[in-house]
Order: sequence, then structure tokens, then C-alpha cells
Amino acid sequence: MSEQWDYKKAGLDLGQYEKTIAGIQQHLIRTQDRTRVIPPPFPARKGGKGTGGFASLFDLDPGRWLFNRKYKHPVLVSCTDGVGSKLKVASLLGKYDTVGIDLVAMSVNDLICTGGEPLVFLDYIAMPKDDPPMTERLVSGIADGCIEADCSLVGGETAILPDFYQPGDFDMAGFCTGVVEKTAIIDGRRIETGDAVIGLASSGIHSNGYSLVRKVVFEAAALHVHDLVPELGKTVGEELLTPTRIYVKPIRRVLGHYPVKKMGVIHGLANITGGGMPDNVSRILPPGKRVFVRRGSWPVPPVFGWLQQLGNVADAEMFRVFNMGVGFVIITSPTFANSIVEQLKKEDVPAWVIGEVKEGEVGVEIGE
Repeated sequence: MSEQWDYKKAGLDLGQYEKTIAGIQQHLIRTQDRTRVIPPPFPARKGGKGTGGFASLFDLDPGRWLFNRKYKHPVLVSCTDGVGSKLKVASLLGKYDTVGIDLVAMSVNDLICTGGEPLVFLDYIAMPKDDPPMTERLVSGIADGCIEADCSLVGGETAILPDFYQPGDFDMAGFCTGVVEKTAIIDGRRIETGDAVIGLASSGIHSNGYSLVRKVVFEAAALHVHDLVPELGKTVGEELLTPTRIYVKPIRRVLGHYPVKKMGVIHGLANITGGGMPDNVSRILPPGKRVFVRRGSWPVPPVFGWLQQLGNVADAEMFRVFNMGVGFVIITSPTFANSIVEQLKKEDVPAWVIGEVKEGEVGVEIGE
């Protein structure tokens, strides 16, 4: 008689999957504004069954929300991103409750570069074997990030793929949709010669360059995640898993103080991700405009000096791969630059005027 197969034997235990679903419901609910997210008609029942329909519903009733925020011509903004090989560090340390914050940050920090605000977030998590406690910790971090970004976690997908991933491996992707008033879209077209460039402090490496980080730290230097780094005052794992800073609330407050459609003070916004300032600021520059960034105008966090020395990485490569302590950039009228810096500091986000816009070929020049 031939061997009898079932789904569990093939690598997916539906009983474990139901435990996973039951464990993450609390985290979705705590992110959701019930005046905007329409709840499913049947609440979750024992075992995680009855958790909702096949899609999520978000109410855009102008009388309840959009009108109150004075949206006349709302435009949807969408973006997606992942966490990259920073997830490998989470696996090495066995710590899964912060990379969800990174996942949210990577999308919402892109979204606000349009001047928009996030509305809803969805996630995708893939792993070789269902692990309810691990998934619950991942989703708890995503929920924490959504609360910080003032958006609702409305759903997601947990994919169990035993033939695609090795034990200990997993991957995550995030998807965010937001809204922006059409006349208040920020796209760089207002950038002018003489504009000031403001840098907002990063929380560290954020979630970029980890292929280089891991090669330098774990292979070239042969360090372990639990090793203490005296110059950083932390272990390797603690430093490398520091979550990406979410800039939604401070940027939204700056935009509220200097509304684009009335004042036109904020000319450009850039999230400093992979490619550093040279690649990301260049993306928003109009033809004939070049940004000069003055080295020494902001404090570079010690982690970058540590990495550079550990791997003998060239200066140009450091600025091309990492944020070097500046995680977000505002390009604005120079008249308002100092007041914006002071406002950001009140929001507990250190910021500095780090350069200016000049005439020239599109690009970013970093000099003394």
C-alpha cells in the first residue's frame, strides 16, 4: 500500500496556522481606528476562525474623515518595501519584536515624501514552518510601527513554504496606502537655487546596507551578536537591531505648520534609504539643480565609524551605502530653515541645516 500523505506531512500544519491567526488578532485591533476601519461582521471565534472576510474595508466618508481634514481632491499614494538581510540578524539573535517596526518604517517614510499621510498597512511574512509565537512577535512589531505611523494594520499574509526556506530563515514585505491633497503634492518641482537642506537624525543604520554590515561584522571581524562593543556601549545584536526611525508624525506636523498649498515652504522631501544621500536626494531634484552637503554639519553616530574601521570601507562607499546619521531630508526655503529645525527638535528629532541647493548637474556633492 502506498504511503498516505496529508498537508501536515507535506510541511504545513493547519492547526498551527489557526493558532498563528488567533495570536495576531489583538495586534491588528490595537492599530485600528474603528471610525475608519470597518470591522468584519463576525468576530474571531475560538481557534482563530471567523477572523473576517477576504479583504479589508476602510471608510473614506468625507463627512467623517476626509472633509474634516479639508481634502477636496484626495489622491491615493501607495508604496511597498521590505527589511532586507537585517532579518538575518534577528534570526541570529532570536529577537523578532522590532523588525516589524523596520518593515513599517521602510514604507511609510517613503510615502510621506509625497506630502501624504499613511492610511492602511498590510504585511507579507514567509517562513519554512509555521511558528505561532515567532509570528506573533513579528506582527506585534508591525503593530507598534503602525501606531507610531498613525495608520491601521488591516491584514496580511503568512506564507508557509517548507521547500523555499531553510530552518531559521524568514522574509517580510510591507504595503502601505495613504492619501494626499492633489494641490499639496510634494514632488521636488518647487526646489530652487539657494534652498536650504535640512537633515533629520537617523536612529542608526536603519535597514539598509546589511549585506555589507554582515560581511564586515560576522565574517571579516568574526564577531558574534552577543559580543559587547565598548565604543558603542552595546552588544553587536543590540546595535544592529535598532529599529528604523519613523518620521511620519514630525513631518506631518511640519507640513501642518507650513501647509504646501498655502505657503509652499517645503519644496522637497527625501527618505535616505539604500544609496544614501547621493542617490535618494538626487531623485527629487529638478533639472539643473545640485545639492551641496557640508560634512561636519551634523554628528555622525559612532556605529558608522566603527563599521568603517572594522571593514576598511572607503568614505565614498560609506556615504553611498549608509545614511551616515541623516535618515530623512527636507529641502525648504532658507527663510524658514532654522524655525523648522527648532520645531523638529521639539518633536524629539534632532535636525540640522546640512547644505544648500546650487546650480549644476543633478546630483549630490558631499564636501567640507
